[in-house]
Amino acid sequence: MATKKQAAAAKRNIKKAQKAATKRRTIANLPKSTRRELGRQAARGRARGGHAGHDLEDRNRTQLYAEAKKLGIPGRSRMGKWELIDAIRAAR
Repeated sequence: MATKKQAAAAKRNIKKAQKAATKRRTIANLPKSTRRELGRQAARGRARGGHAGHDLEDRNRTQLYAEAKKLGIPGRSRMGKWELIDAIRAAR
């Protein structure tokens, strides 16, 4: 039998998970033009064998984050792909 504290924690966790599920945006919910562009980016990545391209736009967020870390860009963990690209270009 769960204690009152455990039951309350479980309820909080369920509510938190339900809230996150309703906020989640899957690729299917994105606009068609965005889905198409994501597909193109993925195709370019597959063509390169998963290695980073020369253009910043050809890199994924993880690769851009690593570059931003080398350059010591503050706030990089909260940035998206395009924000990282802008910050890297500004830092160079």
